[in-house]
Amino acid sequence: MLEDIFKARIPEHNINNTLPIARPGLVFVLIGLAMTLLLRLFGLNVASDVFFVLSAYTAYFFRDPDRPTPPEGFGLSPCDGRVIRIEPGARSPLTGAEGIKVSIFMNLFSVHVNRLPVSGRLIRQEYHRGSFVNASFDKASDKNERNALLIEEGDGTQITVVQIAGLIARRIVSWVAVGQKLSRGQRFGMIRFGSRLDLYLPPDSEIMVALGQRVSAGWSPVWRLPVGA
Repeated sequence: MLEDIFKARIPEHNINNTLPIARPGLVFVLIGLAMTLLLRLFGLNVASDVFFVLSAYTAYFFRDPDRPTPPEGFGLSPCDGRVIRIEPGARSPLTGAEGIKVSIFMNLFSVHVNRLPVSGRLIRQEYHRGSFVNASFDKASDKNERNALLIEEGDGTQITVVQIAGLIARRIVSWVAVGQKLSRGQRFGMIRFGSRLDLYLPPDSEIMVALGQRVSAGWSPVWRLPVGA
């Protein structure tokens, strides 16, 4: 099963990471630093400097800042980035239910650790191989490599979150498994080197973001449901 593969690849402690760098990135940072020192020992200073800069950028890319979770009342952004699409009438790729699609694009300088927009139970997860076109294009939702999660809240409301690989991204990572209880603001995965996330929300959602707005994972409000909904 896909969820078992994901769980075997990435230890559970990535969800509650206490390091300033996401654990999947540590090996790349350490390799870069090792090469920096090795080249310096052999007197290859220019090459050593190049590896040092690459190591510094890699550490920056995989940064994983700790963030408090804001009070309940609205759904959170699952990633850092810029809102590039708000589409009423879109259908969830997992349920086919019609709702509102909100797409958020992450560039090479965004924090790439993804956080859960709501609390609930993960009832479905599907991974699809695909191409690697620019994640800002509309066709990326259907053509690119992607991993879709269906989260059911306590009141039965279902939210679909789709991780989509981009032009440079070549690895989608998920740290959660079907059946698992999830907490709002919890880390659930990441996409390496440029990508996008799509949210499929209930049709009566009040959207709290605008096109072009920048949002932060686990912190920025994206939508809320009417009182009593």
